[in-house]
Amino acid sequence: MSEATLSENFEDLYETAPCGYVSLSADGKIVKANRTLLDWLERKPDEVIGRPVHDLLSFGGRIAVETHLAPLLRIQGQVHEIALDLLAANGEKIPTIANAAEKRDANGRHLFTRLTLFKAVDRRTYERSLLEAQVKAEAESRAQREAAVIREQFIAVLGHDLRNPLGAVAAGIRLLQTAGRQDQADAILADMGQSVERASALIDDVLDLTRGTLGGGLVVDRNGDAELTPVLQQVVNEIRLIAPDHSIETRMAIDEPVYCDRDRLGQLASNLLANAVTHGAADRPIRLDAHTAGGEFILSVANTGEPIPQEVRASLFQPFFRGQVRPSRNGLGLGLFIASEIAKAHDGTLDFASDEHETRFTLRMPRGPKP
Repeated sequence: MSEATLSENFEDLYETAPCGYVSLSADGKIVKANRTLLDWLERKPDEVIGRPVHDLLSFGGRIAVETHLAPLLRIQGQVHEIALDLLAANGEKIPTIANAAEKRDANGRHLFTRLTLFKAVDRRTYERSLLEAQVKAEAESRAQREAAVIREQFIAVLGHDLRNPLGAVAAGIRLLQTAGRQDQADAILADMGQSVERASALIDDVLDLTRGTLGGGLVVDRNGDAELTPVLQQVVNEIRLIAPDHSIETRMAIDEPVYCDRDRLGQLASNLLANAVTHGAADRPIRLDAHTAGGEFILSVANTGEPIPQEVRASLFQPFFRGQVRPSRNGLGLGLFIASEIAKAHDGTLDFASDEHETRFTLRMPRGPKP
């Protein structure tokens, strides 16, 4: 093979190599670029030669050069596998992986820098898909762990709480079989009825939990066909019967109608009042306030007693939460969770404030339908 043929082959190898070659002067200007790189950039040689290399880089690529590539080159003279995005003439980003090396003279003076660039479109896509798969897998794993925790809590708590009323019913049946007088039978039947209601309420809570966590939220039937005030008053009367040792003060100033699901708001008020009975001071009144102000309906329930401990506040609206400091008599520990879900279903919020003077839960929601 002749010398001319060798020279021609070396030149072709440089110009049409399956990668981009670029040489930079000591001040960072392009002094040579092969045809492969120019084709990627859709530029002619006179559009590139003599220009700063920064002009061919994306904003992120410039940062990578200044903060990573250039400092490493000064320290070790070469750098491998740096991600750089080039900018084509049409503004399209071209992802590449760059290797760089400095050329110095015998005295260590920097003469020029050589860059070899490899297109990395497929590699970047693959890396992104790996990252997305990792994020998805971590999210699924986290969701499975959370579901497992809730499932274990559900089985343990439901098994304990539902066993009590069912046990009471079974005991009542045995007593009925030996009861000698009608008045005894009537009293036993009354207790059994309460136990059945208790079991039914637990099942309702479980159904609401399922709708809230798996069904995309509670379903509410909102309308303005009737008044809300009588519903709330009935709830207060029921709690007074259940907890006769607690005083409940009410103030209602509702500009009817309120566009809502009245049964669900009654359930929310009942849950908040039951929570106040459980955790409030027995010798101080519980206060329920329900009123409209502007376009809002606001309901609050307040009680005195010890403030909610800081360490449990973040978990108050979580399912199965009963509090580690004060044991709850509120069934499965779903009362505040369901109340919060009811608030969300009404496009509202349920917040609380607690200090040494009082603990207050407050519902705020639109009084009318969405425009």
